[in-house]
Amino acid sequence: MKRMLSVIMLVVLLFVFAGCSNDKTSAVSNEKEVNNAKTTESSDQGDTNKESGKVDKITYAKDQTYTSIYSGEISTLNYLTSSSTNEIGLASNFVDTLVDYDQYGVMIPSLATEWISSENGNVWTFKIRKGVNWYTSEGEVYGELTAQDFVDSLKYTFNKDNGSKTANIAYKVLKNGKKYYDGEITDFSKVGVKAIDKYTLQYTLETPVPYFESMLTYASFFPVNGKFLAEVGDKFGTSNDNILYNGAYILQKFEPQNSRILVENENYWDKDKVFIKKLKYKYNKEAKTIGQELFLRGDISEVYVPSTSIDAWMQDKDKKEMVRPSNPSFYTYFYAINFDPNFDKAYDPENWKKAVNNVNFRKSLFHGLDRVAALTTGEPYNPKNKIANTVTPPNFVNEDGIDFTQMGSLKKFTDTDSYNSDLAIQFKEKAMKDLEGKVDFPVKVVIPYSTGSSENAQRAQVVQQQLTRTLGDDYVEVFIVPYPPSGFLSNTRRVGKYGMELVNWGPDFADPETYTYMFIPGSNYNFPEKTTEVDENGNNKFDVYMKMVTAATNEKVDLAKRYNLFAEAEAYLIDQAWVIPYRLGGNGGYVASKLDPFEAPYSPFGVSSLRYKGQHILDKPMSTELYLSEKAKWNEKRKEILNSLK
Repeated sequence: MKRMLSVIMLVVLLFVFAGCSNDKTSAVSNEKEVNNAKTTESSDQGDTNKESGKVDKITYAKDQTYTSIYSGEISTLNYLTSSSTNEIGLASNFVDTLVDYDQYGVMIPSLATEWISSENGNVWTFKIRKGVNWYTSEGEVYGELTAQDFVDSLKYTFNKDNGSKTANIAYKVLKNGKKYYDGEITDFSKVGVKAIDKYTLQYTLETPVPYFESMLTYASFFPVNGKFLAEVGDKFGTSNDNILYNGAYILQKFEPQNSRILVENENYWDKDKVFIKKLKYKYNKEAKTIGQELFLRGDISEVYVPSTSIDAWMQDKDKKEMVRPSNPSFYTYFYAINFDPNFDKAYDPENWKKAVNNVNFRKSLFHGLDRVAALTTGEPYNPKNKIANTVTPPNFVNEDGIDFTQMGSLKKFTDTDSYNSDLAIQFKEKAMKDLEGKVDFPVKVVIPYSTGSSENAQRAQVVQQQLTRTLGDDYVEVFIVPYPPSGFLSNTRRVGKYGMELVNWGPDFADPETYTYMFIPGSNYNFPEKTTEVDENGNNKFDVYMKMVTAATNEKVDLAKRYNLFAEAEAYLIDQAWVIPYRLGGNGGYVASKLDPFEAPYSPFGVSSLRYKGQHILDKPMSTELYLSEKAKWNEKRKEILNSLK
């Protein structure tokens, strides 16, 4: 299998694709290319003004400065050791990676102009872009970027004494990486990374990794200038003067608990794609409290609007035009079903254990949960926008232009609302017949929730009332149990004190395998590993699932086959009602922002979505109507592009 992306392909991509990510609402939250350089007005984007019938165009502000406040200070600029989203997000704007992603999620060249893998997928060779320089905080040239910079970076990262929190991402895939990190070998030349020449970089893997390319936008694969690193030693990353820059911005000012300012790198190799000229961040420990007021005064560029405030915005004519839904993240939330209950004996865990090992009982819960009603507690205006029908979210990965969630048997669940009161009653009747004389009805259903927000309590109450109303109090008795937010997971899920619990998961790399990790043995989720249920052939159902996952994991060459195998495994997981998919993740319901989320790099993994490259500051916040219109256009364009890449 060979893969190559050449300079010619780069030209084609940049012509076809213009330059979507999670919203960067720095003022309140820490929840990961446009070719027209004009800063006045785009050509034909916009939404219809309902009164005049005219189309409001997206227009760009004259002052292309992004402003924000923040309350969570970073502790280091050393991107080779940090795992913090805040810190890596900052670094992603002044250090480039080998590859990047455009606004539709298509991988494009960055510091590498082309690359190729060996027939067996073990060896990857990259041609480094010539003429890219490292700059000081003063904007002066320090030296040219070379292949050796990627080697020196990993040598530093794999030195356990340097305390890198992301070293495992790289050492678990590179040949001898973990052995060097653990001190089993001391010769770094035996590790699977080397500079063949000044502009040729080669990685050798322990075994083929189908998603290796997507890992290249993680911080552990960032470059560093080895000479500079040796010069500054332990001071690397302690100030803006003790790092170098090869990306779109230079950190001009860095005063912890005061401010930081990034300015455009005027000599940047891809300067034509940088439209926002300055990024200004001001520290304020009350950022969450005063953010909305500052946005309304025009002092900051965006702010997250929580569910507790959204009514006030929606009921005000002017404010309503400033707020839009926030983009969902690639975390998904789902209700987990516990097969190893350890909750209080008052709730009869043994009775629950017998009931939950019956597929008809689980399916009655699966079809009986009205997710839209539950979501209304946090998103009262457009709850369906947050619904997730699968564990792996849509638009995560695709092959041959087909989204993963549309593959094989998984498509049935993707395209169907799980809530169906008629089916819920049918499965209730089957379960009561199956379990007659074995289980005491009503079955006690224990649902814990965190008292960290009023929304959690409201959602739990809605679920309690709605399940009881749909299934009947002769069948289930739902108990919602409050726990303090501190140590919530340790006191509930990790010790099995739940019957059903809302949990979440996000991706570690660009492959559906990452969404199986919470279900496999040793994940400490207690589901569905402990099921005793068997299929018609007498096989334990969890063993059946694991064989499906293993078969998919072992397919390392044919991506279409691999993805379809994972899709069948997830379809089996959902069909068995071991989980009830609930919603997509994200900062919450709404955001007021002068950024167009559909200009930003789109990637569910790595650092690309944290970059401001390719984006403009709008002259006014994007409204909900305009957002929904642009989202529909983006979805259609993405489909078109993916189809063209088949």
